[in-house]
Amino acid sequence: MAFPGERPKSRPGPGLAVLTALAQPVGTAIVAGWQHASVGVIGYVLLVFSGLALADRHRFPRRNFLIVVAATLAYHLLDRPVGVSLLAPMIGAAVAMVAGHRWLVAAASAGSYAVWVLVSGATLNQALTALALIAGAGLVTEIGILVAAEVQNGIAEQRRLSEERQRRRASEQRLLIAAELHDVLGHHLSLINMRAGVGLHLMDRDPEQARAALDAIAQSSAEALREVQAVLNTLYPTGEAAPRAPAPGLDRLAELTGDAALPTRTVIDGTVQPLPAAVDRAAYRIVQEGLTNIRRHAGTGAAATVTIGYRQDALVVEVDDDGGGVRQPAPAPAGNGITGMRERAAALGGELTAGPAPDGSGGWRVRATLPLGRDQTREATS
Repeated sequence: MAFPGERPKSRPGPGLAVLTALAQPVGTAIVAGWQHASVGVIGYVLLVFSGLALADRHRFPRRNFLIVVAATLAYHLLDRPVGVSLLAPMIGAAVAMVAGHRWLVAAASAGSYAVWVLVSGATLNQALTALALIAGAGLVTEIGILVAAEVQNGIAEQRRLSEERQRRRASEQRLLIAAELHDVLGHHLSLINMRAGVGLHLMDRDPEQARAALDAIAQSSAEALREVQAVLNTLYPTGEAAPRAPAPGLDRLAELTGDAALPTRTVIDGTVQPLPAAVDRAAYRIVQEGLTNIRRHAGTGAAATVTIGYRQDALVVEVDDDGGGVRQPAPAPAGNGITGMRERAAALGGELTAGPAPDGSGGWRVRATLPLGRDQTREATS
């Protein structure tokens, strides 16, 4: 049913018209059997015709309603049993009223009732009974219109909410991809930049060390390309381009710390256990970004310590550096890296802090607590 101001992309099919064309004669035949009355061939033809006339009710609501009313009036002028003969007029009236033709419906209903009373010679009791039937049919029609409007509004609201959820998921996915790219590019490009500087410095004095630096640059750039490709492949629909490599997790922690280009010690606190994929990936990226920040901001010769704490309900990740012997008088402003790490932790219901090391060594500490929820645990073991 189309409502005012709307332009449906497609009109409903003739299903309701066919159903009405079947329901009216069948229902009337049943009622006529109870009343020991006869519908007759012409009566059945008129009932079927009035039902089938509803097929174009949305294209021509006024003309359709008048045709249905005329067929129904002719049926009752033949003094046939009422049965369910008012079903087609009620449907036609509902469509016409929704289309804005209420006065036409009222006038046609009153006019057909007056014609039936005058032509059929109905008694006062019959006239009042027919009037009550018409009034009841009108009330049911009004209620049906209101219910249909509420149902359609509910469907429209659900569609709007679904579209809003899809937009929100798309936005969250874009933010996740941006964070992934920031971490991947920031880590590998800082490595490449540092090793390129070492290679240039040693090119004349120690060609072998310069070659080793160039080899490390080649490996870092290749790894960066693989990780970037894996992240970008998530932009494609499922089946068009699956990631060529799984998302990195703590199973690659030794590889990450060994390639950090600064002395790094790894401490495992607690019993290693399977982690949810989201927590595993977030922990890896937090360590990666923490090491990248140490290379960028810590003093020369700084060393790092990565601590992974396995708790019953959370994973604790700490990345500390000793500052290279350089004491920082005040915390450095939080950049995109720290903001991205905080957002990763918050997305999992955790928290992340970053600031000067508590021992006063002049170093920096990043500490993240990532909860291990039940749903996440099921995801990790499935």
